[in-house]
Amino acid sequence: MRTRWLLPLLLVVSLVFAACAAPAATPAPPETAQTEGAQAEGGQAETGGLPFEGVEVNLLTFTGPQIAEPLQRRAPDFQALTGAKVNVVVVPFSDLYQKILTDLATGTNAFDAFVFAPQWMVDYIEPGYLEDLTDRVNADPDIQWDDVAPFFREFSATYNGRIYTIPLDGDFQMAYYRIDVLEEAGLEPPQTWDDYLRIAEAVHGTDMNGDGEGDYGSCISKKRNAQAYWFIYSIGGGMLQSQGTAQGAFFDLETFEPLVNNPAFARALEIYKATTQFGPPDELNLDVGDTRGLFTSGRCALSVDWGDIGTLAIDPETSVVQDKVGAIILPGYTQVLDRETMELVDCDENTCPYAIDGVNHAPFAAFGGWSGGINAAADERVKDAAYAFFSYMSQPAQSNVDVTIGRTGFNPYRISQFENIDLWVEAGMSEEAARNYLGAIKASLDSPNMILDLRIPGNQRYQQVVLDLALSQYLAGEITLEQAMQNIYDGWEEITNELGRESQLAAYKATLGITAGE
Repeated sequence: MRTRWLLPLLLVVSLVFAACAAPAATPAPPETAQTEGAQAEGGQAETGGLPFEGVEVNLLTFTGPQIAEPLQRRAPDFQALTGAKVNVVVVPFSDLYQKILTDLATGTNAFDAFVFAPQWMVDYIEPGYLEDLTDRVNADPDIQWDDVAPFFREFSATYNGRIYTIPLDGDFQMAYYRIDVLEEAGLEPPQTWDDYLRIAEAVHGTDMNGDGEGDYGSCISKKRNAQAYWFIYSIGGGMLQSQGTAQGAFFDLETFEPLVNNPAFARALEIYKATTQFGPPDELNLDVGDTRGLFTSGRCALSVDWGDIGTLAIDPETSVVQDKVGAIILPGYTQVLDRETMELVDCDENTCPYAIDGVNHAPFAAFGGWSGGINAAADERVKDAAYAFFSYMSQPAQSNVDVTIGRTGFNPYRISQFENIDLWVEAGMSEEAARNYLGAIKASLDSPNMILDLRIPGNQRYQQVVLDLALSQYLAGEITLEQAMQNIYDGWEEITNELGRESQLAAYKATLGITAGE
């Protein structure tokens, strides 16, 4: 098996990070950004006044404040430049997928544009609901498309060789740790998940922020109907996938049976539940925003999250852990799942060809990064204005600033954002912290064993409905470990049988870069 684009992609990313020591030119501040990218399609302004005077764009995204905040903050500036008014409407994350699908499928078309999870795009593209943006992007020099890192161009924006969304954010999960807490305890950052549990237990109950109260060894979001279901693959991925990205972590490549009823997934469930022993007492009800707040207020020694903690940690208004936060690639395992025997086997050069010091890591591209798409049924002028807004938000002059501000929820996704250390230092990181943060991103993006998130028809039902329910019931003690695995297996098989096993398998292989016959 091989991937069509991953290896050259990783090579490009490696070359990008090799240049990190040499700062790139600092982008112009937002107020001085050129307006061409905020013009009509192809960047050409209409003559006689503002190009989109009187146009309104209704844009739907999730409640936030992450993601919605930069859209709302920059919409007035965009209106001043172009005349287009962008109305940002928000709904809870648990409702967003269905709200978009219902609006499009019923022909209600109350919304002209959406900022959503790119892994959902297949369910909107196949019926023809999303506008193909390829020609617009190709005609728009101001978006600087080649500056978007290849992984996000391919995974977050493109489907079947055509561009359907504009990346505004880059997402995959990493592990975070308190440098000072671990140093005081004489502990090294976790390389394996056994290390993670051992460290969490050792420091749990320690006062980590000087308020005289005991704090927590680990803080990981576990709230149902939020985003907690991604964490099980950040925890278990290092056992489930060891042969590279094209192996995948969700389904068997021959039968399309779910890889959820085996010792590796069982161990991941056990670890996920075990972290609760060293977390806040109400952790089962905490969303990622809650655990981030606990971490930046100095109450957590370890956490798993997207890139947000790195930037939130430097906010002087909310953080007490400036220059005390380390970031690393997700911990891994010294044993992995043998898919022939469905047993765990020790890592060696054959079972774990990408292992580092005997540990198999599998960084997880959870979610992929919030991206903007456009309703194909919208008025042409409204579509032009919506594209211009996404281009404006994504252009380096705006995005290079927004990704350094923790409250935006935007994480780096452009090459210039990885190259320019000064960008992060100016935002408030020390040079050491910036190199540590970007180094963890580099280690993840460089990994030939990165797990791609599920991006097949019905993925929201597989993950956000079936997986999320079983996880929440297991963590709450409502069902056993065996019942949780069987419920996920049965639920996923039901969806597969409904949608068609052969077509789902073909779609799954395509997302992994496996061509027909491989």
